[in-house]
Amino acid sequence: MLIPFSLLSSFCFVGGAAFGYLVVFPPAFKFLVGYNNEFLTSLPAVGEYFSLATRLLLAFGVIFEMPLFMVFLARMGMVSVTFLRRHRKYAILINFIIAAILTPTPDVVNQLMMAVPLVVLYEISVAAVWVFGGPGERGADLSPGSAEPADSPDKQT
Repeated sequence: MLIPFSLLSSFCFVGGAAFGYLVVFPPAFKFLVGYNNEFLTSLPAVGEYFSLATRLLLAFGVIFEMPLFMVFLARMGMVSVTFLRRHRKYAILINFIIAAILTPTPDVVNQLMMAVPLVVLYEISVAAVWVFGGPGERGADLSPGSAEPADSPDKQT
């Protein structure tokens, strides 16, 4: 169990870091040096370049671990598919807040480039919890209107 988890975790981290470096880093760096005009020339130091690259690589590597983390929480009994589906709107809000904190530049484009993968990873996490979660998760319904159990007192008939 430990070796497949370690391999999958490493694959997710490297995939996230690659996504951050290949997809998000070019616009972030362009934003960083985008203040050039006839009177001002931006010449970032090597340290600034590596700082930006390192922060993006680590941030995206960590956020791509979300499905594994959610499966781990489900195996411990802390979350379920029903819980994740019921609290989806709060998760999306929290994902955008996390993206605003973790992106090294203040522009909205880079924030969206982190928030959208976070939302997609959240949905992958719901599916992963359904497949690999604890006992009873396979019986949960993944259809769009099934956020609450059928015997819930909140459900209208």
